[in-house]
Amino acid sequence: MAIAPHIKEAMSGSSFIRKMFEDGIQLKKKFGEENVFDFSLGNPDLEPPEGVITAIKEEAAADVKGSHGYMPNPGYPETRAAIAKKISIEQNKQISGDNIVMSVGAAGALNSVFKAILSPGDEVIVPAPFFVEYRSYAANHGGKLIPVPTNDDFSLNINEIKKALSQKTAAVLINSPNNPTGKVYSDDDIIMLSDTLTAHGEACGRKPYLIADEPYRAIIYNDLHIAPVFQYYDDAIIVSSFAKDFSLPGERLGYIAVNPASSSAADVIAACGYATRVLGYVNAPAFFQRVIARCWDAKADYSSYVNRRNSLTAVLNKAGIPYAEPEGAFYLFCKVPERTVTEGEMTAGAFCDHLKKYNILGVPGAGFGKEGWFRLAYCVSEKTIVKSEAAFCKARKEW
Repeated sequence: MAIAPHIKEAMSGSSFIRKMFEDGIQLKKKFGEENVFDFSLGNPDLEPPEGVITAIKEEAAADVKGSHGYMPNPGYPETRAAIAKKISIEQNKQISGDNIVMSVGAAGALNSVFKAILSPGDEVIVPAPFFVEYRSYAANHGGKLIPVPTNDDFSLNINEIKKALSQKTAAVLINSPNNPTGKVYSDDDIIMLSDTLTAHGEACGRKPYLIADEPYRAIIYNDLHIAPVFQYYDDAIIVSSFAKDFSLPGERLGYIAVNPASSSAADVIAACGYATRVLGYVNAPAFFQRVIARCWDAKADYSSYVNRRNSLTAVLNKAGIPYAEPEGAFYLFCKVPERTVTEGEMTAGAFCDHLKKYNILGVPGAGFGKEGWFRLAYCVSEKTIVKSEAAFCKARKEW
């Protein structure tokens, strides 16, 4: 029997990251793992912080009756209270556990929010480039993603966002630090965006939500900080997880935080709690909810990401491949270089296919909404980065 046509189409457009990752597995079998330079998947390779490991051991040793059963759909009260403390610090604004819903990763959080706020035909504006799955997440709930260009340095282009706003706009979705560019949006960016959304709401009677997707929030460079959206916009929602900052992507623990200043905060929280059930995951994983309640403020060391960013940029500088300097996360967004040897396509897909001939795996930017660029994830070993230099230089020379 055939699968649904829209699913088949979505699969063909969103599976290229995993395809590159799977290609890497085959290349490693053929040439040996040490001879393949796989920068395809944003899978953090740091071990979880000591505080997280300790909390896992303590919770595993605890003998509490009923600890593996159901809990309220939004999560354990003590876990929601712990996340509220985290959000209160980050936003410099007091938040209670009543404004938190625990989720199955940031993906589950965003799907729950979209389920709660989108009606068929609604639109979600997103600055491009953006995380590839956003398009599918919006479509899951009858919505449509509306990409808008950013400025040359990948900062928010407020005029482009303003032009895209309409009566159908349910939300604007931002991701800072951004995947794939590593761009951190400034406080001025967020203030101007907030003013624009407020003015739009007053003019048309429908005020869009501002959704901040923040799984890379803690991984920032050069003493930057992430703008506190709750301070600047009442109808703001944060979705995030512990996948990237605590290196726990497989544990699937995320959360939703709704600004208590929003007039619809109680309704949105209730709807997101309901969505956890009807979307089929019912509640966030019980064990890791209890773990995180113990260690949400564990300290992690991201200095190795700084070192690896510097190592990879040095390799690309030597090879002559241009890139955007990342301000956070662990990605380099690189521009397809001019051809020097042969004539042919200048697309990122063509260049990534060319890189594959030298056992280098990167991800074309088209799926992120930005043709002419490609992404390299540097959450790989320092040895892999250093050893890739000769391959990058040769690939660039023969492009």
